[in-house]
Amino acid sequence: MSFPLFKNISALVNVTSQKIIFSSSSFKMPKTKLSSAKREINSSADSKSPGSESANGESVQKLRVFVRKKRTKKTVQTTVEEVKPEILDQKPCSLPEIEDFGYGKDSSFPRLTKTPDNWEKVLEGIRKMRSSEDAPVDSMGCEKAGTSLPPKERRFAVLVSSLLSSQTKDHVTHGAIQRLLQNNLLTAEAIDKADEGEIKELIYPVGFYTRKASNMKKIAKICLSKYDGDIPSTLEELLQLPGIGPKMAHLVMNVGWNNVQGICVDTHVHRICLYRLLINDPLALSRTSTPEETREALQLWLPKEEWVPINPLLVGFGQTVCTPLRPRCGICTVSGFCPSAFKESPSPSSKTK
Repeated sequence: MSFPLFKNISALVNVTSQKIIFSSSSFKMPKTKLSSAKREINSSADSKSPGSESANGESVQKLRVFVRKKRTKKTVQTTVEEVKPEILDQKPCSLPEIEDFGYGKDSSFPRLTKTPDNWEKVLEGIRKMRSSEDAPVDSMGCEKAGTSLPPKERRFAVLVSSLLSSQTKDHVTHGAIQRLLQNNLLTAEAIDKADEGEIKELIYPVGFYTRKASNMKKIAKICLSKYDGDIPSTLEELLQLPGIGPKMAHLVMNVGWNNVQGICVDTHVHRICLYRLLINDPLALSRTSTPEETREALQLWLPKEEWVPINPLLVGFGQTVCTPLRPRCGICTVSGFCPSAFKESPSPSSKTK
């Protein structure tokens, strides 16, 4: 028994298979780039010109084959020049930060060959303007710390005050020293036993108070173990204490030990010498880039009796008259000697590093 549905399906399959067989007999491979390229190469070999015709009369185009050339390595000949011995002795110009300055190393800035003109008139004029001593440094400077304490304790107070004064104004540093003194935390023994968190609360808001509190603890421990609670008596040993730079070390040596070994140069002294005064000679201080370089340049020509008083003199002058942003050139009596008079110059610390 057969069903009509299956008959129709089988007939459809037979018809479809016949069509497939029939179409396969006349099936041609599709043209590809490779096959067409072969045919064109074979036909072009028999032709005399690119436009010749084949046996069937069909025009054949000549195949163009592009070959990528390999890059040849170019040989570069280097010529080695003979280096003169004097060039080897020159050091590369590097501008160290004052905190990273290695004391005792030779600096790379040009040495001063001539004393600046009119420097005595300039300093005398600044002394007259500073005769009233109304600047913050006159009453709240680092050298004023612990004036009522015994010598040993006062030396330690000056060291702590110098540590706190970095990146901090005088009245803020003075307030922190007074709070430490009121809480009996201005000796090496007391700071070593105190909690670091308590020290941070007392010295706030001095700049970098967290780091300075940690350095105070380290300094107190070093002073107790090596110097019996006192501070180092040499410049080299002071510079080995954490957080103490050349400016602080010279100030402590001057005030604590009455031993003058250098000029104490901070940002005020550096700025005034660099941008405004004492630079009549273009090869003098105009090429110094850090306070430490300015200190070395000043010590080349400034008489030693001026090394101690020049710091509070110029610092107070920078706080009252020759201010960083808007200097009061109208009331300055030495503006005639200043190359930057009536020109608002940015402070050196505002420059990008």
